[in-house]
Amino acid sequence: MKGFGVIEKGKVGWMDKPEYVCGPDDAIARPLALAPCSSDVHSAYEMEGPHLKNRILGHEAVGQLIEVGSNVKDFKVGDIVVIPCTTPTWKHPDIQDGTHQDAGGLQNAINFSTYEDGTFAEKIKIRSADMNLALLPEGVSLEAACMAVDMMTTGFYGPELAEVKFGDTVVVFGIGPVGLMAVAASKLRGAGRIIAVGTRPDCVKLAREYGATDIISYKEGNVGDQIKALTGGKGVDASIVAGGDLETLYTAIDVAKVGGGQIAMLNILTEIESINIPNAAIAGFLAHKTIKGGLCPGGRKRMERLLSLIKYERVDPSKLITHRFKGLEHIEDAFYIMANKPKDLIKPIVLMD
Repeated sequence: MKGFGVIEKGKVGWMDKPEYVCGPDDAIARPLALAPCSSDVHSAYEMEGPHLKNRILGHEAVGQLIEVGSNVKDFKVGDIVVIPCTTPTWKHPDIQDGTHQDAGGLQNAINFSTYEDGTFAEKIKIRSADMNLALLPEGVSLEAACMAVDMMTTGFYGPELAEVKFGDTVVVFGIGPVGLMAVAASKLRGAGRIIAVGTRPDCVKLAREYGATDIISYKEGNVGDQIKALTGGKGVDASIVAGGDLETLYTAIDVAKVGGGQIAMLNILTEIESINIPNAAIAGFLAHKTIKGGLCPGGRKRMERLLSLIKYERVDPSKLITHRFKGLEHIEDAFYIMANKPKDLIKPIVLMD
């Protein structure tokens, strides 16, 4: 089986792997739509470890089933399925004690391209198929469904973590694909004012389409000062970080209002040994601000809910797609575009012939 992935830190390429063996709870699919992610770039160039050697990358996919295990009841060969990036085992006892994303240990639920080979391959193996897969609904495109499996579920997790309520003022730092989905989700959850921080024209235009009421650019001065000016010095109910660096996180904490401000951290920080939160931003831990972060939710019900929002035209994540390719061999081109991030990029996708 051929796949594209990380050979060793800093080196990517094509590799041959043994054919999958379908376990009783598993399913195997051929890809119909694939999308590279910034996380794939992080895995290839910034992270390292034994699990990231000769590892097929990828965790965003829609596929058609070619084999199902003997215990799989709800899916059959030929079904077109949406494959979430987060696929827990669902049988680990930790499921009963906490978030499904952490059952079995850190990142165990996002096994694609970490502990197991990912989706950039001729075949995709999905564990706990009945609990993780979702059928592609009628009227939902492959493109929209592929954007739901990571970009949409991750972006939507920001307003969920930040507990956005009707009439809240929200700021979203970074309006790449995840940040844009955080803007859309904030609107769906009833936010009043939605401030988006970003500069790329295409992203700014789409942020407004998804519901942003204000746009802030770092080119026009200190971002924190601009947010405080917009809010009359009060700050925001919810800060959602979907891009940037440590300073972005510190700004997000600082502009969250005293007395209930919520900060959701969606951005992945790599190659950083420590985080030193400015004491002024938290007022010596007396400001009643809450900082949350975590791996995006996955599983079948999560996907079915997101796909329902797409089907009934509450949101269209296919608008994120700016670059399209045909054929598995072009996943390499799409990966390098994601790595190089040209100015007109929001999200690439690869559709099979």
